[in-house]
Amino acid sequence: MTNAPSKSHGRKAIRPSFKPRELITPTPDLVNVWKAKIITLFPTAFPGVLGESLTGKALQEGLWQLETVDLRQFGKGKHRNVDDTPAGGGAGMVLRPDVLGEAIEHTMADTSGDWPLVYLSPRGKPMNQQMMQKFARCDGMTLLCGRFEGVDERVLEHYGIQEVSLGDFVMTGGEIAAQALIDATVRLIPGVLGNQASTEEESFSSGLLEHPQYTRPAEWKDLKIPDVLMSGHHGKVAEWRHEMSEEITKSRRPDVWADYIASKPGQD
Repeated sequence: MTNAPSKSHGRKAIRPSFKPRELITPTPDLVNVWKAKIITLFPTAFPGVLGESLTGKALQEGLWQLETVDLRQFGKGKHRNVDDTPAGGGAGMVLRPDVLGEAIEHTMADTSGDWPLVYLSPRGKPMNQQMMQKFARCDGMTLLCGRFEGVDERVLEHYGIQEVSLGDFVMTGGEIAAQALIDATVRLIPGVLGNQASTEEESFSSGLLEHPQYTRPAEWKDLKIPDVLMSGHHGKVAEWRHEMSEEITKSRRPDVWADYIASKPGQD
């Protein structure tokens, strides 16, 4: 009995296999491509959601790169310890400076150009769109994901690390915040979304929250799409969208509205 020939689609042969195909396959290090390096105790948490949809497709196509560095490999002693008790007493554990120092220097050794080093921390500067735009213009960045009670302060001081926060709350680690930061940054890289206009019209790009969006059907549960959006008059559509953005921003985010008004010419 002869084996049946494998079916093929184009140049890819499809053969039965008991080994599941990798969703994100390794890619070679690419020159002049934005790259995120992640120092973490949980490297298998990546790419996570970053490997899905448009960011995952862009990762496979080499529009951006991702590298994880396992902090545990720099641990001390037989058990690869990475933390110790807080000086002065207190609950929890603190990541050791000698462990972090070696991990950071190893990770940053082959970086060059504009390459910020960021620690995800609830006491850091809150993430916003302007911050992501700045990070997207860098050559890459290294993200340090903390755990336990945080990291030794001397590490932050010695390496001039930026502290960045996802919000005014505490999480068990920085991995989820790191993924949020990377997602918000990578989508600004040309070619990732496919339609650059998408990033120019969305919330915060103009200093305002985004206007309401609608699509077909024209009527749903007795609710209709606003007539102006069906008029075909691009000028009136743009005017309506701007007015709605101002109205929504003013009512939902007074802080953003205040910054928007202050940034307009002639305002103090």
